[in-house]
Amino acid sequence: MIYKFRSQAAADVVMLQANGDQMLTIIGKEPSAQGIITAAQIPAAIAALEAAIEVHEAAETKRRENPGLVVEVEGDSVMLRQRAAPFIDLLRTSAQAGKDVVWGV
Repeated sequence: MIYKFRSQAAADVVMLQANGDQMLTIIGKEPSAQGIITAAQIPAAIAALEAAIEVHEAAETKRRENPGLVVEVEGDSVMLRQRAAPFIDLLRTSAQAGKDVVWGV
């Protein structure tokens, strides 16, 4: 499955299922074929993504500084900040315009 996040305020953001599931889980949404992030929910979603990025980067820094230490970093070699950036931009633009973000509809 491919997620296509849409808003009337910005261009679509397309993600593979694993990445879309990750973004939805971070913001507290159940991964599903269809859904909505209302304009009122967007600020909390952005805050959750930014917090997850900080945790991810701290774990990655700890791993680099201590090569013998096993530190679990979720995902692949693409940093969460890079993967989430287009989605966060979509959310910010949508919030400024007062528009919801939907997928699968």
